[in-house]
Amino acid sequence: MTRRRSTALPGSLTPRRVVLTPGRVIALSFGVVLALGTALLSLPAATQGRSATFMEALFTATSALCVTGHIVVDTPTFWSPFGQVVIMVLIQIGGFGVMSLATLLGLLVARRLGLRTRLTAVSETHTVAVGDVRRVLLGVAIIALITEVVVATMLAGRFWLGYGESFGNALWLGAFHAVSSFNNAGFALFSDSLISFATDPLICLPICAAIILGGLGFPVIMELWRQYRFPRRWTLNTITVLVGSAVLLVAGTIALTALEWSNPATLGAMDPAGRLLAGFTMSVMPRTAGFNSIDVSQMLPESWFVTDILMFIGGGPAGTAGGVKITTFAVLLFIVLAELRGDTAVNMFGKRLPRSTHREALTVALLSVALVVGSTLAIMLLSPFGFDRVFFEVISAFATVGLSTGITADLPALAQLILILLMFTGRLGPVLLGAALALTREKRMYELPKERPIIG
Repeated sequence: MTRRRSTALPGSLTPRRVVLTPGRVIALSFGVVLALGTALLSLPAATQGRSATFMEALFTATSALCVTGHIVVDTPTFWSPFGQVVIMVLIQIGGFGVMSLATLLGLLVARRLGLRTRLTAVSETHTVAVGDVRRVLLGVAIIALITEVVVATMLAGRFWLGYGESFGNALWLGAFHAVSSFNNAGFALFSDSLISFATDPLICLPICAAIILGGLGFPVIMELWRQYRFPRRWTLNTITVLVGSAVLLVAGTIALTALEWSNPATLGAMDPAGRLLAGFTMSVMPRTAGFNSIDVSQMLPESWFVTDILMFIGGGPAGTAGGVKITTFAVLLFIVLAELRGDTAVNMFGKRLPRSTHREALTVALLSVALVVGSTLAIMLLSPFGFDRVFFEVISAFATVGLSTGITADLPALAQLILILLMFTGRLGPVLLGAALALTREKRMYELPKERPIIG
């Protein structure tokens, strides 16, 4: 049997076929949904007065799809009920994942999945085995639906019975804030977000619970659902996320409550119980939801810095949270500890980490730092605002948090475009977006000689 030889000459400029990898498909899908969301929010029916400008529609659609919560216009007064529904749908799609949602719909309609679709869903949900996609997607959808229905019911009852809202409006408020909180979006239908409810545990605690649950990540939720009785069987990912989340929540609550305790513009005007509740709420929000129960612009610079750290770390992987993720931070921490102790391997919670995990954590962290530093410098050059506020805004956008010191709407269009790119990159992840955009490269069949530079 003869083989067909290539007619391309060596060194010729023959174009290389671009392969649609799962990462590229996900990035492209997010782009398509973003374009559709922007178009819908640009319609006159989406607003209550004047039509939205292109930048207002694009920024809001990006913030909703990337489950961030940054706004340039007031959500309850600027957007009409139709516009608010569009925002809620974008939040749901962005939180669940464009390709995960498409795969679920295809599963329900066709009752089967192709290999390419399964591989795409694996990349989106971080499922370990391709054969688990069907079970994981259905499980995630069920958990999301149950959580949102329970939280919506609790919130609707409180708005109806406690604040005199009509039954229909209470249901709408409950549903919108349940979707926004579980998906860690932070969009609110109140102009002051949750400030009016800062001392109401029946409003703040259900929202915080939904944020924490969504921020754990779907793999953790699924494992807890299946094996909550057998902690010894939990994977390293689940243990790391649970321990890290607990440590960050406690440390964040103590730090923010202590720093803002006597600040009359934030916690100082509340009773002790209200201060503790508001301090806990503001520790949950950087996990990453943009609700705020105190005025962020009036917080002390030290509190901004603590919030910056919490936002940058974020929540669990493969969920609705942003940031570099708890697992990435934990891996880097244990790498440092192993180096300080002189260990030959990096061990974490009784397991040894492969070297590929070291490289992945370092890559995510360094890319994230580079994006945050570069964007902060660029926005400082484009706007009159100081480092503290700009740095807070940049990390909030990259980590898809949505908390703001109040400067977002006053930034020039180019600076807002930088925030849009940060939100998009932060939702997909620096590594996933880089893999989606990079050209396919052949595997190197040789290794270069080793040499060790002086470190430190």
